[in-house]
Amino acid sequence: MSAPDRRNHAAPKALVLPAEPLAEPGTELPLVFKAPKRNKPAPHWIDLTPDERRAAVTELGLPAFRAGQMGKHYFGRFETDPSTWTDLPADLRATVTEKWFPNLLTQVSQQRCDGDTTVKNLWRLHDGSLVESVLMRYGVRPARAGEAELGSEADSGEAGRTGTHQRVRSTLCISSQAGCGMACPFCATGQGGLQRNMSTGEIISQVLEAEKLLASGALPGGPGRVNNIVFMGMGEPMANYKAVMAAVRTLVAPPPDGIGMSARGITVSTVGLVPRIQQLTTEGLPVTLALSLHAPDDELRDELVPINTRYKVDEVLDAAWEYAKQTKRRVSIEYIMIKDINDQAERARLLAKRLKARGDWGWVHVNLIPLNPTPGSKWTASRKADEREFVRVLESYQIPVTVRDTRGQEIDGACGQLAASERDLVAAQP
Repeated sequence: MSAPDRRNHAAPKALVLPAEPLAEPGTELPLVFKAPKRNKPAPHWIDLTPDERRAAVTELGLPAFRAGQMGKHYFGRFETDPSTWTDLPADLRATVTEKWFPNLLTQVSQQRCDGDTTVKNLWRLHDGSLVESVLMRYGVRPARAGEAELGSEADSGEAGRTGTHQRVRSTLCISSQAGCGMACPFCATGQGGLQRNMSTGEIISQVLEAEKLLASGALPGGPGRVNNIVFMGMGEPMANYKAVMAAVRTLVAPPPDGIGMSARGITVSTVGLVPRIQQLTTEGLPVTLALSLHAPDDELRDELVPINTRYKVDEVLDAAWEYAKQTKRRVSIEYIMIKDINDQAERARLLAKRLKARGDWGWVHVNLIPLNPTPGSKWTASRKADEREFVRVLESYQIPVTVRDTRGQEIDGACGQLAASERDLVAAQP
């Protein structure tokens, strides 16, 4: 694994740039890295480390084993209401509820589509801020009349191995900030600005709510668990680094200290905050890094992804390459396909060259994402012919590439569409 060779990969003169600025003059939003330090939620059990939980319990005059007992209920069984923990004395249940388990999320609305296999929740935080999460189930085939539903997790064992059923899996897309400060002009959330960072407790609460919904068996596919978590909802995860890393550690810690997921089932995305990518490389957490690149040349990326004015394409690709080298985890390059903006074959060629220059040892995978419509947007997704040509060019350079399945468009739950707004509140009213 040699160091990246970046020679002779400057943007060729043939690249087409937009004739007009991508953001309307006078409407450009500033980059915001530091969220306002106001309206923090009440401290929660989730926000404490395992050692801090045990210390908090003993400080209350309780035996240390109570911390494990509560953790098994909360993280192991997803029983988030302490009043139901009958192995705790009734007076103690009331005490711990008040002290460590304040309500962090209030459901405003729930919308479903794709045969109820895509579920978007709109949550109100304690200060009125709105965030969204999207749960997606894969591998569910609707049953024909007279037969049992196929693809449930309960029957995905022997049947799944023999090919009779497809394995059901669930992916949860979660938010890490209320709003976003990265100001990408094609992203609904980015155009809404940043309200504040979410706490670790608020982030994890989205996961627990999804786990409860899946465990109830209310969705097609039967009872199940969250298999994959992607930090691709509202916000820039790397701009809320401390809370996001604490959330990841809670996700991977086994009960009673956490939920017990595999780190390999967790994806953390970023538009390219290079210092934080470098910090993530040292964490010892083999999560998947997803880099939202969207253009291989600085001229266009400066407009599409404003953080590029600080950290250029080569810088972010070098940081991503180093992450892959140190963690042995393949990096995902996210690339929104926008008609006549970034979908030219020449840009596919430049992207391939820049990725290949850093090695061909399987360190990277390109994920093409057809642009999802957002209110008032003047852009649309690439033509299918241009999309196919983009794929063909990447494959000709032996770059692994897939086109993402666009789920949740009807409920504004697809990539780039998450923007909790007043219209969601109106739609939620009876």
